[in-house]
Amino acid sequence: MPGQKMQGLILIACCCLVLVLISGCTGNATGKSIPSADPAFGNWDLTLNGTTQKVLTRSDLETLPAVTANGYAVSTTGIRFGPYTCKGVDLRDLTALVGGIGEKDQIWVYAPDGYLWVFDAGQLNGKGFVTFNESLREVPSPPLKVILMYEQDGKPVTYNDGGPARVAIVSDSPGIVTEGSAWVKWVDRIEVHKK
Repeated sequence: MPGQKMQGLILIACCCLVLVLISGCTGNATGKSIPSADPAFGNWDLTLNGTTQKVLTRSDLETLPAVTANGYAVSTTGIRFGPYTCKGVDLRDLTALVGGIGEKDQIWVYAPDGYLWVFDAGQLNGKGFVTFNESLREVPSPPLKVILMYEQDGKPVTYNDGGPARVAIVSDSPGIVTEGSAWVKWVDRIEVHKK
């Protein structure tokens, strides 16, 4: 009988542990929610903050001058994403809508799950990135642009790929690979931090 009680307690403890682990997998550390997996993306918008503030819808984003170029990323674990044909808006054009950037400023790009990436003004001008060829050997960087991509290979960026809008580092040269950490998914806020 005491052995059965102990087995029952162990079973209850295991069930509680499983529930705790499951709840951790469905949430995130910030308590913020990520965008809906609904392909329509509900009420997604992009908040731009600089010397002024502006909120853009996806339709607004698509009316701005677009850049179409090649994008290819690699994760820190060596997983490749791409190559893609990327279409989106240059981050310099987005920051210009809220006062622009100076040469010492930083651009903070946020995702609703708490992820943040910081670009400096030089990077927005295509400088300061490590680039690789398709064999992941470091190569001299061709001219690069940082865009907020809303189309990938001619289709809207899917939720699983970070849509409705994500950062992409692109080039006119095919086969140029950049580090994937900067390719922020589900972007919903961009801020210019003056220095």
